[in-house]
Amino acid sequence: MNSDSRESIRQRYLHVDASNVADALDHFGYPDQGLAAEFTPYPATAGRMAGWAYTIRGQMTPYPISGGDAEKMKACQGLSAGEISVWAGDGHGVCYFGELIALGMRERGSVGALLDGGIRDVKWLGHHGFPVYARYRTPVQSIGRWKVEAWQVPVFLRGATIRHVKVTPGDFILADEDGAIVVPAEAVEKVLAEAERLTEQEVRIRADLSAGLTLSEALERYGHV
Repeated sequence: MNSDSRESIRQRYLHVDASNVADALDHFGYPDQGLAAEFTPYPATAGRMAGWAYTIRGQMTPYPISGGDAEKMKACQGLSAGEISVWAGDGHGVCYFGELIALGMRERGSVGALLDGGIRDVKWLGHHGFPVYARYRTPVQSIGRWKVEAWQVPVFLRGATIRHVKVTPGDFILADEDGAIVVPAEAVEKVLAEAERLTEQEVRIRADLSAGLTLSEALERYGHV
């Protein structure tokens, strides 16, 4: 898929809800793609986030603070336009990145970040308009405590209906007010088409209800909604 096609798909995903994507995934036999409820936007006004998964994995590893995390810098340099950095690992109580790394990602065309871990510099991320969904926020840095060990490999994030959801490079991430969800790469286009169909149906239902149709009549006309 060329870059123009990838961006066209990404833009279309920005106009469907995560709930409709979840229903479409159910329809195609992917029932466990939703992420845990702890994944929330930082700041709360971050808004919708959609993009292709670029994965980064780390682990708690004590090391000298003076050297920094060179592997993290290498990993971030690989991000491309339309991608969301997806951070996984066993971090506890530490942030995986903050404002400056986020700005570096944005310079490379990254459109957001999804972290099974912590974030800091929340106020400044909001100021720059860089959307982030994470499990928690903390002022404690990762340097000296948590270290990147691999990137662009399959990772596992806490799930909503199962313990962990697998995220592979090239999968699609959508996050909005209802939460975050992962669309497997092989299903991205068909799930999008079904989510768009559901979105159009919801528009008609809302219009009919506003015009006086009762809920029972809507269920009879449209079936499950």
